[in-house]
Amino acid sequence: MPVSPSSSAQAAREALAARLRDLRLDAGLSGRGLAAGAGWSAAKSSRIENAKTPPSDADIRAWCVACGAEDQSADLIAANRSADSMYVEWRRKQRTGLRRLQESAVPLFERTRHFRVYCSNVVPGLIQTDGYARALLTAITEFRRIPNDVDQAVEARMVRSHVIRDGDHRFALIIEEDVLYYGFGDAEVMAGQLGHLLAVMSLPSVSLGIIPRTAPRRMWPIETFMVFDDERAAVELLSADVTITAPSEVALYVRAFGDLAEMAFYGGRARALVTGAIASLG
Repeated sequence: MPVSPSSSAQAAREALAARLRDLRLDAGLSGRGLAAGAGWSAAKSSRIENAKTPPSDADIRAWCVACGAEDQSADLIAANRSADSMYVEWRRKQRTGLRRLQESAVPLFERTRHFRVYCSNVVPGLIQTDGYARALLTAITEFRRIPNDVDQAVEARMVRSHVIRDGDHRFALIIEEDVLYYGFGDAEVMAGQLGHLLAVMSLPSVSLGIIPRTAPRRMWPIETFMVFDDERAAVELLSADVTITAPSEVALYVRAFGDLAEMAFYGGRARALVTGAIASLG
């Protein structure tokens, strides 16, 4: 079972705290001595060392100065910012709308060669139609009460999806059968999206698996996630976007993907599930 998706961020914060503690010990300072040199309370030093309070850039600089290790402040600040970016609330990432979020992923998508994508609740963004994306992004905009730039966000998502057909990329995509029946948009929009899935299945770079409702479960439906070249995973929670880079945790998501893939239907059997969903639209 995958561990809490925020554990990578917490592990990174704890590693940073350990490095700061080592600097203090190497300098021969007690917690009180460090606090006196940095100009704050001993309680604050303790909270930072125990990863209870994330330090600011200024805190790290003051810590390094007190320890006579100014040359290490830049690396430690970079590590701190990296830990901060691992767990980012959607309200922070989407505060100006959705367009910039779509555009910000383009460099990562273009440099990734092997994508693994699992979605239990929606069609993966890479293979969404304009109409389906519009309905979904409208729902997200309304739920999160953020500025409405859906038209621009949909356009950016469609542009981002060019990697499906362009460049040297491979895509392993898995969805649950229920995704075929969750109605985003009207029947016409859903028919267009389901028809697009049939077309996507014929692309040589794409493997699209569908886990049937009746499949004996080896792996339970979990949160939507993407793995990029075995180096990084992105996990979507209701409240936050989580970036995972710890090798052991990335490997856990790769393993989960493998178990999910073994339960999926491909080829003709997958196409039959899609055509059945189209027929249900009436």
